[in-house]
Amino acid sequence: MFAKHVIYKHDNYNMLTVEVQGKTLVVREISDQWGEECHRFLSRPELMNWAERRFTAQDFPDGEEQLKATLQALRSI
Repeated sequence: MFAKHVIYKHDNYNMLTVEVQGKTLVVREISDQWGEECHRFLSRPELMNWAERRFTAQDFPDGEEQLKATLQALRSI
C-alpha cells in the first residue's frame, strides 16, 4: 500500500497529491486548465527542486503565504 498525501486541494479540479511508492515519489498535479500531469521523482531533493521552479506566488489564490505552505507540506513528506 502506498502513502498518499494531499498537498493542496482547492476543489475537485485543482489539486496536488504525492504518493510515496517505496523510494519513488509520484506527484499528480490536477488543474482545470491542463488536466492531470504525473511526475516521478527518485529523491526528495529532486522533488523540491522541481517544486521551487514550478510554483510561484501567482499560482495560488492566497499568494506567497500559500506558496510557503505548499513547499513546507512537500518538505514534510
